Amino acid sequence: MSKSVKAAPAGVRQGLGARLAALGKVVELGPGRVEQKVLAESGRLLLRAGDRLKLSSEHTVVALAGGTGSGKSSLFNAISGLELSPTGVRRPTTARTHACVWGLDGAGPLLDWLQVQWRHRFARASALDKGDGRLHGLILLDLPDHDSIRALTDHEADRLIQIADLIVWVLDPQKYADASVHRRYVAELAGHDAVTVFVLNQADRLSPEDQAECVQDLSDLLKREGVADPVVVTTSALTGRGVDGLKNILAEVVANRRAAVQRIEADLDRITLDLAKIMPPEGPPPTGVTVDAARRVGLTDALCDAIGVPAVGEALESVYGARSAEWTGWPYSRWMRRLSRDPLGTLNLGDLRGEIRDLTGTAVSAQPAEVDNAVQALADGLAAGMHDAWRNGVRDAARSNVSALPKTLSDELAEVAPRLDRVPTWWKAVKAGQYSLVGLFAAGLAWVATATLSGGLGAFEMPSGMEVFGDTGSLPWVALVMASLLGLGALSAVAARNFVVMGAGTEREQLEREMRRRVAAVAESQVVVPVERELAKHKEFYAAMEGVQPRSSTGRLPSRPLIHRS
Repeated sequence: MSKSVKAAPAGVRQGLGARLAALGKVVELGPGRVEQKVLAESGRLLLRAGDRLKLSSEHTVVALAGGTGSGKSSLFNAISGLELSPTGVRRPTTARTHACVWGLDGAGPLLDWLQVQWRHRFARASALDKGDGRLHGLILLDLPDHDSIRALTDHEADRLIQIADLIVWVLDPQKYADASVHRRYVAELAGHDAVTVFVLNQADRLSPEDQAECVQDLSDLLKREGVADPVVVTTSALTGRGVDGLKNILAEVVANRRAAVQRIEADLDRITLDLAKIMPPEGPPPTGVTVDAARRVGLTDALCDAIGVPAVGEALESVYGARSAEWTGWPYSRWMRRLSRDPLGTLNLGDLRGEIRDLTGTAVSAQPAEVDNAVQALADGLAAGMHDAWRNGVRDAARSNVSALPKTLSDELAEVAPRLDRVPTWWKAVKAGQYSLVGLFAAGLAWVATATLSGGLGAFEMPSGMEVFGDTGSLPWVALVMASLLGLGALSAVAARNFVVMGAGTEREQLEREMRRRVAAVAESQVVVPVERELAKHKEFYAAMEGVQPRSSTGRLPSRPLIHRS
């Protein structure tokens, strides 16, 4: 065997390893998105492939499979040159798997994995091969009859058919078209052309014309069932005719040392087709793994509207103005208004701090549908064009915390409810100044009253040194000062009101900005982060789906055929 031929399996195995790793990622991310049956089959393939690739690559496992009476065991004996497997007409003839090994070194662990019992293992020494040393590395299995009436042996045949490197189907001329065989096995192995050989045994019972007709009929039947290029060999275990031709095929397969890899590839190709039907690889839209800034802002805006952040800001502005009137309003004006109605009572504010908290909580709890709609809109925008399974996954991720989201937002906003009992220092200064003006105005009134009673009406005389307070000539000046005091007080109230309006706007902006920041933080942790995790899985899944695909457009990794047809 040339060095170039020996080097081929390593390259193939490297490509196969990458595909199996990608399939492992598909299995990891597939639950809830891919049918459980396909995931289970993929998982079994990964375990089987991992076990087989760790075992001897110098041995090729060839399984002779067939029904009772097909001559499978006789053919096994004919190939091995020894009477190793019992033959006859009892059902079943082969109760346990028999193995004949050409080159026993390193085959033990592989036979253990195949679960072939020790007493049914046979070795062919090179000295006895009589020129058939080219079969060195062959492990030939005679499987129990697949149509056995014994459930145990029937299960054993099924198990080994699933894991053997090459399957040789032994059919007899009378039952080669048996529907149960084709439906149960052949159709399931469609696409495994490179690792499947069909033997039409007992050819000695047929005339040359009948044999050619049976071979053509069998080939046509196999092609209809998905075997694109079937290898059909005619043999007679009784006369030995065709056995050497079958040996040549087995020798070629053994020499190539690629049957194990190509069997795994064939199984992988089939699963890839099943996955492609469920989740077409061309399906994923160009969606990234992060939620873009525009969508984040849109979600924050929608949640702010849903919980009434603008309403809370307006309430704060109104409460701020109403409370400031108690501190910076001209006292005389306030006292006159109180004779008619209570402005705070009209606003129904009561405990202002409690009211603002109640307003915040009510806005959140009263709008669960709006919160839900905001989250749903984000998910729908991101999942547009996705496969249904992934679209539902993105929606579920976005809604994973939606039931608790209103309360979370309410708790966050309650923490930033403004301290409405806080009184700015300048409010106190204005109030002190205004009450000073009120005191001076009251003193002016007292002066007018004193001057009128003492100087004008002569009701009493002022004490010595205080005659100026009883002089009626000072009344015009006192009146002017009092009018100035009233004007100054009213002017201070108007100026303070203007400053209050500006301050209320600033407070509202600060509150709404802090609320938006908190809403954005909640949206990030409760909605965006779960969605981004799902988007990352989506991208990773389709990258794995692409990695599972064969390298060639024909659905198979480029490699030399195992069997050369003349």
